[in-house]
Amino acid sequence: MLHALIMAGGGGTRFWPRSRREKPKQFLKLVGSGTLLQQAMERIEAIVTPPRTWIITGASYCAETARQMPSLAAEHIVGEPCGRDTAACIGLGAALVARDDPDARMLVMPADQVIEPAQEFHRAVRVAEQMALEHPQALITFGIRPTFAATGYGYVERGAELAQRQGVPIYRVGSFREKPRIELAQEFLASGKHYWNSGIFVWRAATILQELRNNQPKLAAAVERIAASWDTPQREDVLTTEYAALEKISIDYAVMEKAAEVLVVQAPFLWDDVGSWLALERRHPQDAHDNTTLANHLGIDTHNCVIVGEGEKLKARGLEKHL
Repeated sequence: MLHALIMAGGGGTRFWPRSRREKPKQFLKLVGSGTLLQQAMERIEAIVTPPRTWIITGASYCAETARQMPSLAAEHIVGEPCGRDTAACIGLGAALVARDDPDARMLVMPADQVIEPAQEFHRAVRVAEQMALEHPQALITFGIRPTFAATGYGYVERGAELAQRQGVPIYRVGSFREKPRIELAQEFLASGKHYWNSGIFVWRAATILQELRNNQPKLAAAVERIAASWDTPQREDVLTTEYAALEKISIDYAVMEKAAEVLVVQAPFLWDDVGSWLALERRHPQDAHDNTTLANHLGIDTHNCVIVGEGEKLKARGLEKHL
């Protein structure tokens, strides 16, 4: 059965001043009618029901997460006592899922991405789940065909094509490359065989746990101890103690770059990680002066700006691109 883990950490720095430590971007309405977290939940509800969905966020964000996610049981909202990057988050999620369903497949995704249309995302996830059934030891990621030479994204180089399912190609992964310099990013764009690394994954919970045991044994043992304590009075003490001692490392460095069998699904959907204010330019049209205006705005010699506001308060200035 397919389960889902939504990673909703984040420190609230990328969309300052609207995003603050107390309310990072996943809790904001930046694109569309709901917050990024709400959109992530809505995106998966057709393929994974709330009883099989977990959200891992910062401990101080659990109340806001619960407020925005009324369909999700409180026990499926997990608060990290401290940030330890994606390997710890994913490892804990996998241990909790496997505890309830030893044969579970998992969809893992960040809360702060924009993905359209939802139907194409569902198709890709079903394809990835099928590959996890056919190749039970595989770790499966989603590759986004690049549209420009981005230096802020990681890249996945595809190897030989393994299969096609529902018109979606699946490849073996040749290599991973983190945030290249611009010249190399341009080469990747021109090659046609490099994808942006979306940070979205599908695998068997048992498989990712075994890969963590192989490559990060201390981390694997810790998250399994936390999961074993989950229904006991010691849960919070064990979580706090064990989590604080974990290495801060991403799932890419911890496992993906070392695993024996890694596959990449060529994503048929549109994707944006909404990494900064300028990402709103990609999601909204510009006016005759190249302004992106999402506010009640009075432009006075305003050019090349992103203007965002809430309510009816008049905005008279924008956020210059070069800032």
